[in-house]
Amino acid sequence: MLYHYTDFAAFDGIIRCAELRLNNILNMNDASEMRFFMNGICRAVMERLLSDGEDKKSRVIEKFFQKELEEEFRYSAYAACFSKYRDDAAQWERYGHLGQGVCIAFHESLMQKMTGGAVSLQTVYYQKDMREHRLVDEFYQLMMKEKSLSEIQPQLREVMNEAWIQSAAFKHPSFAREKERRLVISPFILNEFAVEPRYHVSPGRIKKYYPLDLNRMCGRLGLHMSELIGEIIIGPTSSQSKPILQDYLIDCGMNALKDKISMSDCPLRKPTS
Repeated sequence: MLYHYTDFAAFDGIIRCAELRLNNILNMNDASEMRFFMNGICRAVMERLLSDGEDKKSRVIEKFFQKELEEEFRYSAYAACFSKYRDDAAQWERYGHLGQGVCIAFHESLMQKMTGGAVSLQTVYYQKDMREHRLVDEFYQLMMKEKSLSEIQPQLREVMNEAWIQSAAFKHPSFAREKERRLVISPFILNEFAVEPRYHVSPGRIKKYYPLDLNRMCGRLGLHMSELIGEIIIGPTSSQSKPILQDYLIDCGMNALKDKISMSDCPLRKPTS
């Protein structure tokens, strides 16, 4: 199972509207998202060039990465996040509205079958040392060619685009406890993604997101959307009534889920008023 911790407003969007929102990774809880990976690759390439006495080329690639990072929002990936951990205290606190929300368990095998084209299901890696990553060697080999920067620019652009895509699957090791998987799109590079972005307007900000139509995606596999979900867990500090949630699911046409509701066993302390 893949566990998606959220609040009841987002839960309503998933269940009643059959819409899974993919949000900008740069707005997520890790402040170094994407640039953590990019900086790690840059450092590794620079170190390798410096070890070969290629000081000038090391400075060139550093400036190239710096310029890219200045435009990071243009390369933003969008994702919906899941954990491999069921009923986990840290997940409830960070993503489940301090335990007052809900967790939806999705069948991982079915989620994987729904991906393709612009949408991928990625395992998140938690590591600082990027020296063994294959892209380090690709950047290094390009920089070692006896050509000017303008001559290798097209190849650098191609590898850089791949680096931006890869960056969505790496986080700082301090987040390793999340054991995260992500449903990811990278709109800047994938022209076949036909979904138009939408905007969520709150009193304090406007956020851009991409909606995935779960009914349509399940329909391609000959499934009803309820078959995608294996369990619904009510948060440990939630005041949600189980019978009312069952009525809600029935009225949403999700009768098959009414007997798949469980209460969290996590002994999370209720927030004080």
